Amino acid sequence: MSRRPQPSRSHAACAVLIAFVLLSHAPSAAGQSKPAAKSVAKPPLKIFISVDMEGISNIVHGDQTTPGTAEYADGRKWMAQDVNAAVEAALAAGATEVVVNDSHGSMRNIDPDDLHPRAVLISGSPKPLSMMQGIDGSFAACFLIGYHAKAGTADAILDHTISGSVVRHVKLNGVEMPELGLNAAIAGYYGVPVVLVTGDTAVCRQAGEVLGQDVATVAVKEAYGRLAAKLVPMAEARRMIADGVRAALGRLPGLKPFKPAPPYRFELGYHVSAQADMGAMLLPKIERVDARTLAFVADDYIDGFRTLRALISLAPAR
Repeated sequence: MSRRPQPSRSHAACAVLIAFVLLSHAPSAAGQSKPAAKSVAKPPLKIFISVDMEGISNIVHGDQTTPGTAEYADGRKWMAQDVNAAVEAALAAGATEVVVNDSHGSMRNIDPDDLHPRAVLISGSPKPLSMMQGIDGSFAACFLIGYHAKAGTADAILDHTISGSVVRHVKLNGVEMPELGLNAAIAGYYGVPVVLVTGDTAVCRQAGEVLGQDVATVAVKEAYGRLAAKLVPMAEARRMIADGVRAALGRLPGLKPFKPAPPYRFELGYHVSAQADMGAMLLPKIERVDARTLAFVADDYIDGFRTLRALISLAPAR
C-alpha cells in the first residue's frame, strides 16, 4: 500500500497566509456601509389669492372702493393690509409661492409698493379669467380675500353679483350663486380647492352654504344694512386672517375642489329688459327665459363662464 504524500510546511503556511488576507479584506456584517437614505423633497405649496374690495376690513361704502373719491386711498391701503396678513401667514406655514390677483373694478387697486415683497401681483383688466386670472393646476389652495355677498342679500356690505348695475342674479344649474361660488368653480376646474374666504358675516355664511362647512371663513365686519357695519379692530382683523390661513392650510389634505356637475346651465337675470335684449339678439344658442332673464348651457365650465361675462358686458348700464 502506497503512502499519501504529506503537504510541506511551506505549503501550509501559504494557505494560512492567503486565508488571513481574504478574511481581513472581507466586509463584516456589522461594518458594511448602508446606502445613504434619499431625502424626499416636499412638493411646492403654491397659494393663489383672489382679492376683492367690498369685503376688506373697514370698508362700508362705495367711496372707499372707487378711484377718484376722497376715501379710495384708505380703501386700497386696507386692501393691501388684509392681503399681506394672508400672505405672511401662508409663507410662515410653508408656502413656496403666493400669487395675488387684484380682482376689484379696474383691477388696479393694490399699489405694488404696499404688497408683501414675496407676493407676485396680477394687475389690470380685462383678463381671460377675470377675478381668477393666473390660477392653474399647480396651486395647492385658493384664498378669496375681501369678498362680498350676492346681489339681494340683506345686511351685507355693498352686496352685488359681478356687476351691480347690470346683474340681478346668476344661477348655476338652478342654484343662485354669489361671485365666490362662480369663482370657486373656476378653481375647481383646475383641481384647486378654495380653503379660505374673508369678508362680512353674510359672505362667510354663503361660503359655508356653497362650499361646505369645512371651508375656513373670517368675518371682519358685521353689516347693519348695505352701508354700515360693526368693524373688527384693524389689528385684530389681521390676526384673525392669519389664524384663518393657518386653520385652512391645516385642513388642506381633506378639502376637495368645488366641482359642479356638467352640463352647466347658466341663468342670468338683469335689472331691466333692455339689458337682456343685446345678448338675446347677438349671441347664438341663448334662451330668453323671460323679459329680463337669459339662459344657456355649456359643456365646459370655462366656456360657460366666458359666455356669461360676454352677456354681462353687452348689457347697457341701467
